[in-house]
Amino acid sequence: MLLFIRLSWKWVRRGFKTFFTLSLLGIIGVLGLLAYAIVLGPPSLSTPQNTTYYLADGEVMEGYDVGASRKWISLDEMPEEVIDATLAIEDHRFYDHFGFDFKRIASAALTDLKTMELSEGASTITQQYARNLYLSHEKTWLRKLKEAFYAIRLEIFYEKDEILEGYMNTIYYGHGAYGIESASRYFFNKNASDLTLAESTMLAGVPKGPSYYSPLADEENAESRQAQILSRMNDLEFITNSEKDEAVTASLNYYDHSSEEAKAVGPYFQDEVVKEAARLLDVEVEAVESGGFHIYTTLNPEHQSKLEEALEEEFGSASEIETAAVIMDNDTGAVTAMAGGRDYSASSFNRATQAERMVGSTIKPFLYYAALQEGYSPLTMQESKPTSFELEDGDVYSPSNYNNYYAEDEITMAQALALSDNIYAVKTNLELGPKKLAKTMNNFGFKENLPAVPSIALGTPSLSLYDMVNGYSKLTGASSSVEKHTITKITDHRENVLYEYEPVSQDDFKVDKKDAFSVTHMMTGIFDSALNGYMNVTGSSIAGELSRTYGGKSGTTDSDSWMIGFSPQYVMGVWSGYDDNRKITQPRDQQYSKELWANTMERIHEDEPVSAFSPPKGLRGVYINPESGKLSGPSCPEERLVYLEKEDIPKETCEDEDADINEIEEDLENDPWYKNIVDWFQ
Repeated sequence: MLLFIRLSWKWVRRGFKTFFTLSLLGIIGVLGLLAYAIVLGPPSLSTPQNTTYYLADGEVMEGYDVGASRKWISLDEMPEEVIDATLAIEDHRFYDHFGFDFKRIASAALTDLKTMELSEGASTITQQYARNLYLSHEKTWLRKLKEAFYAIRLEIFYEKDEILEGYMNTIYYGHGAYGIESASRYFFNKNASDLTLAESTMLAGVPKGPSYYSPLADEENAESRQAQILSRMNDLEFITNSEKDEAVTASLNYYDHSSEEAKAVGPYFQDEVVKEAARLLDVEVEAVESGGFHIYTTLNPEHQSKLEEALEEEFGSASEIETAAVIMDNDTGAVTAMAGGRDYSASSFNRATQAERMVGSTIKPFLYYAALQEGYSPLTMQESKPTSFELEDGDVYSPSNYNNYYAEDEITMAQALALSDNIYAVKTNLELGPKKLAKTMNNFGFKENLPAVPSIALGTPSLSLYDMVNGYSKLTGASSSVEKHTITKITDHRENVLYEYEPVSQDDFKVDKKDAFSVTHMMTGIFDSALNGYMNVTGSSIAGELSRTYGGKSGTTDSDSWMIGFSPQYVMGVWSGYDDNRKITQPRDQQYSKELWANTMERIHEDEPVSAFSPPKGLRGVYINPESGKLSGPSCPEERLVYLEKEDIPKETCEDEDADINEIEEDLENDPWYKNIVDWFQ
């Protein structure tokens, strides 16, 4: 027992010494840190810089300069309501601590330890001000330590009112507005000194997440946060119950910026730039807009203006039908213009990037690329007639052609693509196996887990227009390294390069140049009347509007209308339909996508040199008779240029076929039995 007591006392003494030593070291460390902070002197209070965006030609982009003039006002000019609301929700012990709220830190640390990540925030106003002034918004332990050090320096050298004033004048409220004065003018078109309690509490809730809590972005979220702030103010006795109830029910009138937004160059494009920059820099959207970056974009102002002119011309008198369009450089994947809807001021939802719709027959070029990879050729024949396919599981699949038109005979792949024959597509898909098309789509940059079913050949997957145009660019550019992008370079405010676009090839997939060109050239057939068959080619309605050679593919579902087409320089995709997925029933509505595509493509190519699609080595151009799939001859009714590998070039002409029929008729006429039968029927 005595031994146990001695050992226990020994360990107690050791523990006490260790604790004392660590405490002493901690005190020395803190004193040393304070001494170092004092030696460094007061940190600069220069405000954050606006991020600047540039067009493809290097000119500054218009539209993101709402908060460019940061309007600084003194704390005395700010209404008591907006200060109390900010303190209540952000840091109600601000005037009682030395830069850190240890109660909140302990609670947040416990949450972070449970999740093993920095998910819970406990930053005081001083810490937030330090971050806004000196640091990035990334969530790392190193950034947290730096933030703490700067907070200490601010608390040492500046009064609390100075810190609060600086914070209120630099915090980001979204929409390009920095500081309470700029925010007040943006949201309510009034000076901050005139803000009511309801307006103050609404604004106080925005900085936590401007894209989420802005009443102009999501009024429901904003009102919920406002109610939380008012309850918090009531709990802290900043306001009375009656003041709280009155503010909750108050009607707020927001300033209408639609006329200003109309002046912005490509507002849907600009939104995508900010999102892409946030992904590239691994920061939040708000950090991009307030980070003082220089972002160099791919936007071609001429392309954008011509797209918007054509859009207004085509859809000006339309009712509720919506549209989206993307123009992309065929060689690089650089997006030169974008429209996510008819009117950004009416809806900022980007239907080009955010909406996923059934793609219809625009998927077929990828099917035929897969088929060429398996030994098919543009002249491979399949029968086009009503067909029911018995599947492996015993089910029967019975697709149909548009308006139930069929060739009732064999047709070539080239004609099947030009006429958008569904029977040919499903037959080919089942012969290859649906997994082949799904894998091919993955290789061309589309999301995984596409349904490997027979109907995938008819475009049942739902994909975004942005991804479809990107896939076409890879196919027509015959390169897996082509990738959609809106940004070429990002630098910080000192012009240090943080990001620069470089094409990256896929290690496990290379686009076959010969097969890609064969499909590309086949797609020019949708505008070639020589491929008319049991119906006209699908591009016949706009073929007369085109002044040069284009390729493309249209697609139609009950509620979607697509047109994706290209020149050697650019690929453009258009989608039209209703946001609520109602059926497209009017013939005019079904034509919008093609008309907008043709109108815009002609405009953006006005000053472009005429360029041809150049076949790679190994392919030979031959003229064939579309109906028979054999070589054309002088007496063949129609001919069409097709690019083939040497072994796929037919040996016979359509004249050889006619000669065989003539020989049979001549033999019959010389046969006495045939003459007797003819005479008997006569």
